[in-house]
Amino acid sequence: MKMDAVVVGAGLAGLSAAERLAEAGLQVVVLERGDGPGTKNVTGGRIYVDPIREVVDRWEGAPWERAVTREAWTLADGDRHVRIEYGDPGLGGETPQSYTVLRGRLDAWLGDRVAGLGAFVIPEKPVFDLLREDGRVAGVRVDGEDIPAHVVLGCDGVLSFVGQAAGLRSVPEPAAVAVGIKEVVGLPAGVIEDRFGLEPGEGAAELFLGTFTGGRMGGGFVYTNRESLSIGVVVGVKDLMAPEVAQTAPEILEAFKAHPRVRRLVEGGELLEYSAHLIPESGLSGVGRIVDDGILLAGDAAGFALNMGYTVRGMEFAVASGRMAAEAVIEARERGDVSATGLSGYLRRLRGSFVWRYLEGYREMPRLLENPDLYRRYPREVAETFGRLVRLGREAPEPLAQVVWSFLRRNVLNRRDARFWWKARTLGR
Repeated sequence: MKMDAVVVGAGLAGLSAAERLAEAGLQVVVLERGDGPGTKNVTGGRIYVDPIREVVDRWEGAPWERAVTREAWTLADGDRHVRIEYGDPGLGGETPQSYTVLRGRLDAWLGDRVAGLGAFVIPEKPVFDLLREDGRVAGVRVDGEDIPAHVVLGCDGVLSFVGQAAGLRSVPEPAAVAVGIKEVVGLPAGVIEDRFGLEPGEGAAELFLGTFTGGRMGGGFVYTNRESLSIGVVVGVKDLMAPEVAQTAPEILEAFKAHPRVRRLVEGGELLEYSAHLIPESGLSGVGRIVDDGILLAGDAAGFALNMGYTVRGMEFAVASGRMAAEAVIEARERGDVSATGLSGYLRRLRGSFVWRYLEGYREMPRLLENPDLYRRYPREVAETFGRLVRLGREAPEPLAQVVWSFLRRNVLNRRDARFWWKARTLGR
């Protein structure tokens, strides 16, 4: 039997696509190379649900961890740090803006939901090749078995075998990806709430930038789950491969965990999980071709991830792109045209979506994040400036205006830094 669609990858993009296809009554099979949905899916741990409210409102009983009501950003210089926090109970409530998640739980739950709608979700089925018919993609080959399909949806991550086999993607350059390493550390719910100043059920997200990466592009994160913390680092692969670099990504994670702020947050916890994952870092310039005859790419496989500097977007992009890909397949099947032209409704939907608006608005961010001053000089300068303000002795303190002016002159109002901040002004436009 020829399936309406084969979805490769049981992550959020693939399962969201399969959910919509099954709702429309199409015959769909989801192939996952891991032991089941969520077993190979890794993320820092936070999804913004407001842009995909119409989808998640259907996910009654989804295993969210905590609604994020506290945001913090920390600049670290050695053992010193400067931290800014924003707390707002309104970010939670009946319609939270974002949740922390553990993908093993969320993806497994969504896989069960998709199967309940009539889709076939098959684990331990890596795809070895694409089938072709008159030059177009017409299914997949797994373990010597052919699965014919009118459309293949490649939702198999940043290294997408499906995208490469179809000629839509190539192996990403080191500059186009980062490696994320994460630990899940178990702690009692009450301890988490005390350490982060949370009410029961509330969550916190804290991002870190500083010298723990050794001046390399990257940062750290801590997210609160119900009874654990997700803690980790993300570091540019190109920087890690530089010949003068002796520090590995796991060593950077250990340096991050040793910082006094982080060490106190995880103190007494039990290591529950350790994982690593490649992340797209090119933004809009890394999207490329995502549609061809009989095939679509969604989620990380299409390059839909965005480091905005102060937060990271990915999971909601995956859900939205998976749904839009499914809508395009439904439309194409109704018209009897699954060529690239027939599937072009996917591109039309994408370009009218929040996903594209964010990618376009922050299209310069990947280049701005290459500035090494973000990871060494700026954190040091901020720490030095605050240190000058708080170290008070017998002598008269430095005039506040003089301290501030000195900081601005060294880090903003000079030719080198002004070029960087001038480029940054366009972000979000």
